[in-house]
Amino acid sequence: MRFENKVALITGAAVGIGRAAALCMAQQGASLALLDMDAAALQAVVEECRQLHVQAECWTCDISDEDRVKQVVSAAEERFGKIDILVNNAGIWRCFTSFLDTPSETWRRYFDVNVLGTANVTRAVLPGMVRRQYGRIINVASVVGVYGKTNMAQYAASKAAIINFTQSLAREVAGLGIRVNCVSPGTVSTSENPDIDFTESMEKCYMQRTGSARENADLICWLAGDESCYLSGQNILLDGCRKII
Repeated sequence: MRFENKVALITGAAVGIGRAAALCMAQQGASLALLDMDAAALQAVVEECRQLHVQAECWTCDISDEDRVKQVVSAAEERFGKIDILVNNAGIWRCFTSFLDTPSETWRRYFDVNVLGTANVTRAVLPGMVRRQYGRIINVASVVGVYGKTNMAQYAASKAAIINFTQSLAREVAGLGIRVNCVSPGTVSTSENPDIDFTESMEKCYMQRTGSARENADLICWLAGDESCYLSGQNILLDGCRKII
């Protein structure tokens, strides 16, 4: 199987794209270290993955808390011996307010979680990848980090930062057997729906539907696998041929 003898750490793994990535990697043989703030939902995903006959453990973690991230990554490495694949999926986004109505505290929280949180987890995992001269890092950004969007300036700016972080880090570690890429989803079907194949009609893209969690997870798995071995520093838009509106 594609991920036999590989260990993947996935943040934001309780719902949506993170859960779908965990299930898809489990189906392909990966052992899993799963992080989220929702302990009950996270444990449910662990049980789903174990039913696919792989090892899976979970830790509750606010990725903006650097000390907690260090503890969790250390525990995961002790449990599994290594981390081969990192999927930085955790983030916050639901805030639709104009720039003038968005306080600095909201901006700070978005950057603490989406940007510094991603950096915290990457910084904790990367030394082991460097020692082993092997690693796959996939960051989850958003099309609004490319296009921008009204009333979501703080979210768009944080995701643009993730895209540039991906491109910059990829150049630093390309000679060390480590690849870093980014997935930027368009509109994805609601994470509250447990069916990872669920889509619904939508006018924001020319394919006239939302993307599914599985479609995003499949791209993440491809980037984590050997089929994409010459690809690094890229941001791939998975948006159904989105209309720029």
